[in-house]
Amino acid sequence: MFTAVTAGIKISVKATYKPEYSDPRRNNYLFSYQIKIENMSDYTVKLLRRHWFIFDSNGEHRQVEGEGVIGEQPTLAPGDLYSYESACSLTTEIGKMHGTYLMQRKLDNGQFRVRIPEFFMIVPHRLN
Repeated sequence: MFTAVTAGIKISVKATYKPEYSDPRRNNYLFSYQIKIENMSDYTVKLLRRHWFIFDSNGEHRQVEGEGVIGEQPTLAPGDLYSYESACSLTTEIGKMHGTYLMQRKLDNGQFRVRIPEFFMIVPHRLN
């Protein structure tokens, strides 16, 4: 698991290869990733936007940006934990992702970015 803390917001990520949804003959490798967002700060925050940077080992890279996560814009009070699962497909067996969440403090509507730690997506047989 990969973890980062920014301004009291802890982000933890774990990626898993999904062979049942992948097709290596067509250069399609699907990975799911589970994200835990923990509010360790003293204020309530709302996740407004996400911005992902996705890198494939063949040199391709892309960005994904949009509102919220999985169709939601969760609000987290101090001590709250929010988790979700999503997926990413690559054209190679190895890749990585990282990004940011745009958060808003409910107290003063101030916005700030929270770092999503870089994590790797690797087909298991590549690790041997």
